[in-house]
Amino acid sequence: MKSRASRPHDPAEQPGGGALPGRLSDELRAELIAFRRDLHMHPELGNQEFRTTAAIKDRLEKAGLKPRVLAVGTGLMCDVGEWDGVTPMLALRADIDALPIPDTKAGVPYRSTVPDRAHACGHDVHTTTVLGAGLVLAGLDRQGLLPNAVRLIFQPAEEVLPGGAVDAIESGVLEGVGRIIGVHCDPKVDVGRIGLRVGAITSACDRLEITLDGPGGHTARPHLTTDLVTAAARIAVDVPALLARRVDARSGLALTWGRLETGHAPNVIPQHAELSGTVRCLNLDAWRDAPDLVHAAVDEVAGMHRAKTVINYVRGVPPVVNDAESIGLLDAAMTERRGSYAIEDTEQSLGGEDFSWYLEQVPGAMARLGVRTPGDTRGLDLHRGNFDVDEEAITVGVELFTASALLDGNR
Repeated sequence: MKSRASRPHDPAEQPGGGALPGRLSDELRAELIAFRRDLHMHPELGNQEFRTTAAIKDRLEKAGLKPRVLAVGTGLMCDVGEWDGVTPMLALRADIDALPIPDTKAGVPYRSTVPDRAHACGHDVHTTTVLGAGLVLAGLDRQGLLPNAVRLIFQPAEEVLPGGAVDAIESGVLEGVGRIIGVHCDPKVDVGRIGLRVGAITSACDRLEITLDGPGGHTARPHLTTDLVTAAARIAVDVPALLARRVDARSGLALTWGRLETGHAPNVIPQHAELSGTVRCLNLDAWRDAPDLVHAAVDEVAGMHRAKTVINYVRGVPPVVNDAESIGLLDAAMTERRGSYAIEDTEQSLGGEDFSWYLEQVPGAMARLGVRTPGDTRGLDLHRGNFDVDEEAITVGVELFTASALLDGNR
């Protein structure tokens, strides 16, 4: 794929100029915006998305489809068209869970109605685009215009390590699937555009929890104690530094702490300390080596201070590694719908995404879906309480998915 990072808008390439069917009607567009706003007002955390699952299921059934709730009780899968049992299907994936943070937006009628819960990562948009694509494709199937069956996957618990994708795969969502695609909202990309990248587009993300124990004592006699405050401080500083010297710098392995807790009084050396943080890695091979490297570095530093350690290294997700052919499909679909000027290069981020687990099984790709209103200078970002999107992104996402399904089926 050619670099498109700075490609200007060619006036000869007008949005809507492609020949493929599957455009959104004004009626369906309005319905999808209302559906997204309803989800936004009623966010649910991972593995608790019962209302969300019911709403998706109800709308698919009204379209004559037969969704199946996943074995874990939330999330669902649904085939559009009759699978012949032989031809690999294209899967469209959405994640449906929200985040445990308050919605701080003001002046919008769809602000979250649930205290300390918000769709601050755009999963409501992801869900709505896949639902909309399914409804459009179902209409094409009734007209005999859908070349191959397409699977819709509405996955729970993306925000819960190691990710609801693991449970979805165990429920059989990839049976018969030959390729999977998805989108993720990007508030740094203007609405009407998508960002594409061949290779890794996200990073691996694991969770690390460490407990330290030892005989405490009086701060007047630290030589008679295990000074856990100093031990915890040295682990916090020295372990990331050691890791930086034990892996190739190009791997991007980074340990960052989010919590360090120990002690209750200024003149008492405590007997217990805890640290927790995340390990992120740009490179798949380095990610596979990370647990052993982290264990060795923690034990080395803790041993210098005679601290007993318990290390809980929680595997999260590997990087999302986009397949070149799948990126080519998304490129062709967006070019068909909006013109090639609507595609830009995107960088690999340090964020984690459990879409990666699907790509361990089948080829596929994730695109970044622009959600920023052109000219908006607010600097909105993911995982913040004021996050919001330009709802034109729903139309863009639906058209991208429907074009991808039609082009993939005609290959």
